[in-house]
Amino acid sequence: MAKKQTNCKLRLLATLMMGALLSLCAWAQITVNGNVKDSIGNPVNGAHVYARGTEIVSTTDVNGNFTMAGVPEGTVIDVHMPDGSLQKAMPAAASMDITMTPEPAAVAPVQPATTQPAAQPVPEEPVVKELKVWELTKAGGWLMIPLALLAIISIYIFFERFFVINRASRTDADTFMEKIKNLIHRGEVDQALTLCKETNTPYARMIEKGVSRIGRPMNDVLVAIENVGNMEIARLEKGFNWLATTAAGAPMIGFLGTVTGMVQAFFQLASAGNNSNVTILASGIYQALVTTVAGLIVGILALFAYNYLTSRVNKVMNKLEGKTMEFMDLLNEPAK
Repeated sequence: MAKKQTNCKLRLLATLMMGALLSLCAWAQITVNGNVKDSIGNPVNGAHVYARGTEIVSTTDVNGNFTMAGVPEGTVIDVHMPDGSLQKAMPAAASMDITMTPEPAAVAPVQPATTQPAAQPVPEEPVVKELKVWELTKAGGWLMIPLALLAIISIYIFFERFFVINRASRTDADTFMEKIKNLIHRGEVDQALTLCKETNTPYARMIEKGVSRIGRPMNDVLVAIENVGNMEIARLEKGFNWLATTAAGAPMIGFLGTVTGMVQAFFQLASAGNNSNVTILASGIYQALVTTVAGLIVGILALFAYNYLTSRVNKVMNKLEGKTMEFMDLLNEPAK
């Protein structure tokens, strides 16, 4: 009977202890309400939250919030980013504000060396910018307008004078002088004057003046012919002053544009203050130098054109002098 009572007491004590243990376990479980943010304070959507050692899992919503019920107190909470790149472990609490910060990467184990050669970096091809003439012309500013006008005028004068001088030098003066000689020997002065007017060349006009002065002193005839010759040379050299002015003035206009451009470039560099860099100065300088390039091109072309046309006029002048001497010899023949 006593043994039976003892067994009943033991069963009752075991039941009480089991109930107390269950009550203690139920009391130690908590509900975790948390929020997950990234390193700059934005809520993380889709982060995975685990209660370590349990099967309790949760995922954050668009506001970064999550809830986990029945988590044993003291359990470690693991938080993983949606892509698994970052993770954080914290003790469980009823309220948790978790900020994900990058953790230093673990040192990777040293891999044994392989016999494969290391990949060589592919060099990038440099970007080459082309300088377009029209873009450079616009970059030169308003001083490009007078340079363009000087270039157009010089080109017109060159070709117009070239054809005029070419006509003056190609006329067959030998046949003309032979006809004049025959007419004068026959005493047909009026016919000689008519032939000079019909020929209409620089030396024909010179000979016409000499024929009209036949009978006067030889010095007067020579002076009259030389005066006409000087006038003819002056006609051939019409517009040469423009070429000479362009050859000297175009480079000066280009230098003026460069100086004003440099002043503007340095002003922009000074105005930039702490934001100033070499790019600002370089862009201003290359734009300023455009006027110098344009001025030198126009000036050099005008100089070559002037010298070429001058040499052609000198050849014509030498021919005129030769025909003058031939005519004076012709006038001296009857006196022999």
